[in-house]
Amino acid sequence: MFSLLNILQAQIHFNLFQSKSEDKVQPDLSLSVPLCPQMRTLDSSSSCCLRVKDRCPRPKGFLNLLLTKAFLLVLLFGTVWSITGQECLPGGNLFGIIILFICSVLGGKLLGLIQLPTLPPFPPLLGMLLAGLLLRNVPYVSDAVFISPHWSAALRNVALSVILTRAGLGLNPSALRRLKAVCVRVAVGPCVLEACVVAVVSHFLLHLPWIWGFILGFVLAAVSPAVVVPSMLLLQRDGYGVEKGIPTLLMAAGSFDDILAITGFSTCLGIAFSTGSTWMNILKGLLEVVGGVAAGLILGLFLCLFPSSDQEDLVLRRTLLLVGLSVFSVFFSHVVGFAGAGGLCTLVLSFLAALGWKTDKAPVAAMVGRCWDVFQPLLFGLIGAEITVTSLNPSTVGLGVACILIGLLVRLLVTFLLVHLGGFTLKEKLFIAVAWLPKATVQAAIGSKALDLARDKGDETLIQFGLDVLTLAVLAILITAPIGALGIGLAGPRLLARQVKGQLTVWRFLLNPKDNPVHWFWFDWTLNWFFSETDEKVNPRSVGQN
Repeated sequence: MFSLLNILQAQIHFNLFQSKSEDKVQPDLSLSVPLCPQMRTLDSSSSCCLRVKDRCPRPKGFLNLLLTKAFLLVLLFGTVWSITGQECLPGGNLFGIIILFICSVLGGKLLGLIQLPTLPPFPPLLGMLLAGLLLRNVPYVSDAVFISPHWSAALRNVALSVILTRAGLGLNPSALRRLKAVCVRVAVGPCVLEACVVAVVSHFLLHLPWIWGFILGFVLAAVSPAVVVPSMLLLQRDGYGVEKGIPTLLMAAGSFDDILAITGFSTCLGIAFSTGSTWMNILKGLLEVVGGVAAGLILGLFLCLFPSSDQEDLVLRRTLLLVGLSVFSVFFSHVVGFAGAGGLCTLVLSFLAALGWKTDKAPVAAMVGRCWDVFQPLLFGLIGAEITVTSLNPSTVGLGVACILIGLLVRLLVTFLLVHLGGFTLKEKLFIAVAWLPKATVQAAIGSKALDLARDKGDETLIQFGLDVLTLAVLAILITAPIGALGIGLAGPRLLARQVKGQLTVWRFLLNPKDNPVHWFWFDWTLNWFFSETDEKVNPRSVGQN
């Protein structure tokens, strides 16, 4: 009955509209059928809802974004909880990893906000390390934020794979050919001598076996690109040391320094965990080096050929293959018992792939950098969470700090002497020596690897040696990273010459000022005007009027 009335009403209104358009006659309102009570109730309720909808305030802007993200987080937590159960609740591994990641990111952000006048910002990695240290050593919090050693070791190995991949992609053979002897001396000399000195000192002070002393030495000998490179880029932007290429020298030599330290560490690690005679252990360590390099060459050649350049999503596929092979190399080397070969394989395959891709490696390196942005907080947070303050031996800490300081002193002197024949002034030599001190990234990546292998062996003596190596690696980060960053920021403007834009003298061989001073004036002024930092371009005709 209700639908029949609606149809009848619609037909009457249509007939009235037609008659009005044709005859221009006013319709007889008595012919219209009144709405039924149900229809009137429906219309009134819909109009009321529309009025409430129009008058009700809708969240927009930041409030809407906040509510949306909160709902997404709740939805994600509910989904993960329904799948994993207790793992995402306090005391579970997933809960611990998420809280550690969030706290590490916040710690890095908060430390990065601390900026003193005329000083560079502190490295964010210190905040990440301290966040993990606090989560492990604060009562009650440490019980809720729990990560099993197996999960922690797996995540740190993935982070190691990513950082080694970045190191291989960042190698610049042209810079090595250009800087030649100076780059080689700065990269090799301080690293090897500091490793040897730390090995000797730790053997007599900490009573570490010789092979474990060299493991500790190569862990502490690597310079940190996470501290050196950003500081060098800031100095290069302001023109300090650019004329003699000091920022380029340190950034290029830093990559080779890290590779040398990782190679020495991997060799000593293979010897330390081998069983048999000493000569057989040394032979096994050398075989790990050769095997890692050979596997890296094969996989690197594979990446040069696959995927081909005519495929879609080329950058994404190259990145997935590169990172996947790197992670596989590190984990597979543990399975076959050649733990030191995985890192070398990753370095070689990423370096060879970068050579094959040439200029196309930049977008791949950018995507790998994004992966590092995710794993960097996890790596430093997990390293900090491995240290329990109450279990530290005060004598071990004190003697360990002594080992670190002696190694830094030797590194400082050796670096100063090795750049003596590089054509640098006394102030520039001092700056290079100071800039070669900070340690952070490599120590966090490989500092716990010996401890993980010792835990797999189940030998308490080896576990104690691994804890000593990890403790000194964390102490080296806490001591040298802020000192190195502040030292570079303070010493750079005071010890390096600044090259001002626009004052170019390299073109003077093109014209002789004595033969044609007018032309030389206009040529020199044109260069200064063209390379001016300001956006205002002065009319050349007005120069002679001033």
